[in-house]
Amino acid sequence: MDPTSSGSKAEPSAALVDTFGRTITYLRVSVTDRCDLRCVYCMSEQMSFLPKRDLLSLDELDRLCSAFVRRGIRKIRLTGGEPLVRRNVMDLFRKLSRHLESGALTELTLTTNGTQLAKHACELAALGVRRVNVSLDSLDEDRYRQITRWGDLKATLKGLDEAQAAGLSVKLNVVALRGVNEDELEDLLLFAHRRNADMTLIESMPMGDIGVHRADQYLPLSIVRARLMSRFTFDEDDFSTGGPARYVLVRETGRRLGFITPLTHNFCESCNRVRVSCTGTIYSCLGQDNAFDLRGPLRADPTDRLLQHTIDAAILDKPRGHDFVIDRRLSDPSISRHMNVTGG
Repeated sequence: MDPTSSGSKAEPSAALVDTFGRTITYLRVSVTDRCDLRCVYCMSEQMSFLPKRDLLSLDELDRLCSAFVRRGIRKIRLTGGEPLVRRNVMDLFRKLSRHLESGALTELTLTTNGTQLAKHACELAALGVRRVNVSLDSLDEDRYRQITRWGDLKATLKGLDEAQAAGLSVKLNVVALRGVNEDELEDLLLFAHRRNADMTLIESMPMGDIGVHRADQYLPLSIVRARLMSRFTFDEDDFSTGGPARYVLVRETGRRLGFITPLTHNFCESCNRVRVSCTGTIYSCLGQDNAFDLRGPLRADPTDRLLQHTIDAAILDKPRGHDFVIDRRLSDPSISRHMNVTGG
């Protein structure tokens, strides 16, 4: 029997609930640590990437995701690095789309920098992807190139156009960077909302050595929010996509603005997420080093029983919250691994 077929798997088990009573329904999976950009808040300019032999195959990623679906995962987000640079990654979307068709998954989505989105938007929509998150930190070509180190703004904007033309709902993700794009955040908000896209602002997270001190980048979103409120009226909104963002409705535009604030406002009490790296390491918390290897159990036992036991152990090890700190007196980041390793 094909070891990736559903008939060879362990029977579905109980829902994933951690020791703090949080039910885990959201899985973020990195399909590659590679990226065609080198954003200054994510990577160093001269990154060393994993040997391709260390990565899970697409069939293994499908099997791993399917094991989580049987445990009550309802939403899967594919991330990277940049997920769309993974060779044949659309095969994985095609495989996982069966869980949308069966109703086991309510959402299959991705986070992308948009550079490859124009090529894949129509197929993503055809496979049941309904929305995408696109990282866009500037509308100025020179500044965009500065932030991404060599990105082409036109390629990302074309990706946005093609995604919306294909019927995908787009949300822009913007990392607020002190002294870099803080003067542009209002323009980005208006750009997004005029395109009928929501936007989420994100604080820079102290993950990995990126060649600069995080304190030089860090811009508290409490400051950004106060600035924006001098122009816009915010109404609190209990809308949620299952992620960590807290939303307001911008009265003047009629669309939503989200805030992801790992430093100024911890969001851990409602965390329903775990992350799996492209090598099969499960991180139960973005801001902690708690980790379990799933690749070994996945390859050692075709029934997935050992895999499910390891998943259980990882969920029970999930901490109450993260320990992100940005302090100029500390030379090392809070978490040594880079965001592209963890899975966005």
